[in-house]
Amino acid sequence: MNCMDERFLRTEMLLGPQAMERLAAAHVAVFGLGGVGSWCAEALARSGVGALTLVDHDTVGLTNLNRQVEATRSTLGQPKAQAMADRIRDINPDCRLTIRAEKYEAGRREDFFDQPLDYIVDCIDLVSCKLDLIETALTRGVPIVSSLGTGNKLDPGLFRITDLSKTEGCPLARVVRKELRARGILHHRVLWSPEEPKAALQREAPPPGRRSVPGSVAWVPPVAGLMLAGEVVLSLAGLHV
Repeated sequence: MNCMDERFLRTEMLLGPQAMERLAAAHVAVFGLGGVGSWCAEALARSGVGALTLVDHDTVGLTNLNRQVEATRSTLGQPKAQAMADRIRDINPDCRLTIRAEKYEAGRREDFFDQPLDYIVDCIDLVSCKLDLIETALTRGVPIVSSLGTGNKLDPGLFRITDLSKTEGCPLARVVRKELRARGILHHRVLWSPEEPKAALQREAPPPGRRSVPGSVAWVPPVAGLMLAGEVVLSLAGLHV
C-alpha cells in the first residue's frame, strides 16, 4: 500500500506501515453477511484488507433493515453478497472481491477453498454448515474465528473473543463445543456472550433448519462484527495482543 494513501492514513498511524502492507496482501473470506458478517466485511475493507471473498446465498429483505449494513431500501431483493460488494467498491475500490452468492455446504466445500485464504470469518447461522466450515478450515491450516449466538441479546458490552473451551452460558457454544469435540477439535477461537438470551415473540415462520427466528436490535450484531474484524486485522498485522 502507498503510505501516502490518505484513505488508510489514520489506520496506519496506529498500526504502522508494515502492518498495512501485510493487510494489503491478505485475502480474507467472510461466510455469512447478516447482522454480524456484513459489518465485519465492511470493517475489513475500511482497514485496507487487499482481497475479500463474500459468501452468502440469501437476498436482502425488509427484516434485514434493522441491523445489516448492506440492507437499504435500494438494495431490497438483491443478493447480499452482491449488495455488500457494491458497497465495498464504493469505499475501497482497490479491494479485490470474489462474490459467492451461494450456500456453503459440506458437499461443495472444495469450491470455497479454490483460492489461498489467510483468514476466515465464520458468521454462518446453520450449525451443520458452521461445523463443517470450522473443521475444513482447521484441517487445512487456515486461521478461522467464529461468531456464536448474537440473537435475542441486548448488551453488546458482554461480547468477548476467547477459545471455545472458555465459553459459558451460550446455548450455541455448548452445541458447537460438543460437536467439535466429537470430531477431535478441542480448541477454536470464537466470539460469544454470557448474556442469557431473551425470549423473543415469534412474528414469522422460521427458515428451514431453524426452530425459531431470533429477535435482534441495531446495536448488538454490528458490535460483534466489528470485534471480529479487529481480531482478524490485528492477527494479520502481527499485532494481536
